[in-house]
Amino acid sequence: MTRLSAAALLGLMFVVMLPAVAHARGVGSEAQGGAIRVTASRTEQMARENVAVAAELRLFNYERAPMCREVAGRWTMGFADGTCPAGADRAGTLRECAEGDTIVMPMWRQSRATPTAAWGSWEQIDEGGCGVDLLPELTAEDFRRLPLPAPALTMQPDRGWVLVNIETITHTDPTPVTLRTELLGYGITVEATPTRWTYDYGDGHTLATTSPGRPYPDHDVFHRYETPGTATITLTAEWTGRYQIDGHPTWRDIDGTATTTASTPPFSVEERTSRLVSGLCTDRPKPPDC
Repeated sequence: MTRLSAAALLGLMFVVMLPAVAHARGVGSEAQGGAIRVTASRTEQMARENVAVAAELRLFNYERAPMCREVAGRWTMGFADGTCPAGADRAGTLRECAEGDTIVMPMWRQSRATPTAAWGSWEQIDEGGCGVDLLPELTAEDFRRLPLPAPALTMQPDRGWVLVNIETITHTDPTPVTLRTELLGYGITVEATPTRWTYDYGDGHTLATTSPGRPYPDHDVFHRYETPGTATITLTAEWTGRYQIDGHPTWRDIDGTATTTASTPPFSVEERTSRLVSGLCTDRPKPPDC
């Protein structure tokens, strides 16, 4: 496939007007008005994966060719060079792509039950489109497999113990991170941004917030423990993302989120009281009422 220039992606428009035809059922297909439609990017991936199978063992053949209308009004598969059989034409199809982009013809698939069986007839499994439609999609599952960092978790005070009924402050770092990955042979830049945080304060109380929090004295995310004991704070960050394919200027949003977590070491929650004493508790020997 020819890579597209930046200008080719700007102002992209894709209009398809096609007659009703029988579509092959396949992985990644979606019901569309009683027929089965597979996205161009998915069928392109299927065709690429098929190439890795030895020709004599393949159960599928893939080929892009136009849909042609015969004189009798019947629709049939054209040739890979974009032409139609004698007596047929490509009337009834309209595609418009951005200037400089390439038109992608529909994908057809031929199958057989076993490597020794006869090949069946060709069936159309996508409607084609523009070159940009063949670019891979970074899914939410792909996003969740990336090495997203654990959220930074800061608590104040951080001395191994906190007091009941006094604010224990928590905050994190909302800075986006940039990652690199590869999908179907394309280099991809991913920008992940934490947008929502959930604190589990370890005493049965949780707090969900879109604020990363701030340190004392401007803090806005905190918790007051009500009883003495031992606790651990766990922070779960929810990440949204977008990605850019090498050679293409458009950033695409990822349809889904990912999460990562971090926890503090265990600390004690203590209750302390004050009272008047006769001397300084730093005196030696220490006064008996300290």
